[in-house]
Amino acid sequence: MTAALLSCCCGPAAADEADFLSAGPLYHEFYLTLTPGQRTEAVGPFFYKQQRESEKIWAVPPLISYTTDEAAGLKELDILYPILTYDRYGTQYRWQFFQLLNLAGGPNQKAPNRERFTVFPIYFQQRSSDTNENYTAVFPFYGHLKNRLFREQIYFVAFPIYGQTVKHGVTTDNYLFPIFHLRHGRGVEGWQVWPLVGHERRDVTTITNGFNDLVTVPGHESLFVLWPIFFDVHSGYGSTNLDWQQAVLPFYAFERSPQRDSTTVIWPFFTKIDDRNKKYKEWDAPWPFVEIARGEGKTMTRFFPFFSQGHNDTFEDDFYMWPIYKYTRAKMNPLDRTRTRILFFLYSNTEDKNMETQKSASRSYLFPFYLKKKDFNGNTRLQVVAPLEPFVPGSHKIERDYSPLWSVWLQENNPNTGASSQSLLWNTYRRDVTPGHKKVSLLFGLFQYQSGSEGNRVRLFYIPLGGRAATAKAQAQKIR
Repeated sequence: MTAALLSCCCGPAAADEADFLSAGPLYHEFYLTLTPGQRTEAVGPFFYKQQRESEKIWAVPPLISYTTDEAAGLKELDILYPILTYDRYGTQYRWQFFQLLNLAGGPNQKAPNRERFTVFPIYFQQRSSDTNENYTAVFPFYGHLKNRLFREQIYFVAFPIYGQTVKHGVTTDNYLFPIFHLRHGRGVEGWQVWPLVGHERRDVTTITNGFNDLVTVPGHESLFVLWPIFFDVHSGYGSTNLDWQQAVLPFYAFERSPQRDSTTVIWPFFTKIDDRNKKYKEWDAPWPFVEIARGEGKTMTRFFPFFSQGHNDTFEDDFYMWPIYKYTRAKMNPLDRTRTRILFFLYSNTEDKNMETQKSASRSYLFPFYLKKKDFNGNTRLQVVAPLEPFVPGSHKIERDYSPLWSVWLQENNPNTGASSQSLLWNTYRRDVTPGHKKVSLLFGLFQYQSGSEGNRVRLFYIPLGGRAATAKAQAQKIR
């Protein structure tokens, strides 16, 4: 209804941007600036639909959004994100409600059909075409889980009275968790009555890596008494770096190995480190408030919270009057990343440079006032008012479901195509520019200006002033 009325005033929608409806913030159509595609926005920030290559989105922020991408086999449905979401990629899918109730399924390497249902942390269920993968668990009464919670297997009865876990082939039987456990498997034998005493030993073993090569896994032996007051650990059995660590806290702690020596007296007040592997020496008094290190692998001078300067070949970390100013730099070939922060997350500026191509990208914000981004292609985007985006970088769901609500000013520039756009208060004012074409709309389209190869056109209160007819007449006269 609204679109029909606007069509009468502004002309029909068409593939030509000059004929797009321009009545923001009530209704506005336009081409995307940074990527090929087009977008329609209506009722201020409360509805939009967008098509970008094979991706299609429609949304009513913040209530609901639906995204499909046939080329990628992607579907996403968000209802009051992150309360209720549905995500599908290819044959894999997942429903979740508050991250407490979820249903997931799809084939994996072991079975062509598999479904998981979870009411976290009470009920866990999996049903698979491979019945060996089936499990059911009702916490804390009884259950058996497979490949969940970072464990290959979990079995429990009246937890914490009894629970068994398997990780990397090592089985741990817990009784009155976490007080007593027995551990065995893959050369491991251990026990503990926590926090009174515990002992574990692992023999030197071999495993097969992803290239079907045998790899030696060093052994170790550890003992603790009245944890964490006393512990004694010997590791690296079967390797060239036999390591011995012992502590009676807070009186002393030490580490001795061919690669590294460390001695602490009255922990954590006085520590000396000689790291021969990384080639540096360090003195802490106490860590982390006073830290001085010198050598190829690490150079650090820190008097917290007044100042700190530290660096090695790949990383630099400085601050002054923490947390007022902090600077970090990391060289991860081919990427060179620097970040400057003021007052934690009040202001941040991150610069990424590809040292091979010399192209750069950046991301800066002043919370909650603005967020500015530039990608490696030179595309830039400025958003004024950004209360969530700084804390969830790269979250397309926040940008899709919430950013339209508070983005009072948007400015985008594409240097490769020469396109740029500016939007104020959900297209109350909007300006789109491409090579050879410009379009401006103000206040529900009551003022519109366009220029391009067809000439200039002005509309005031939807009434053409000059228009295409005048342009066509002038061209006809010129031909004569």
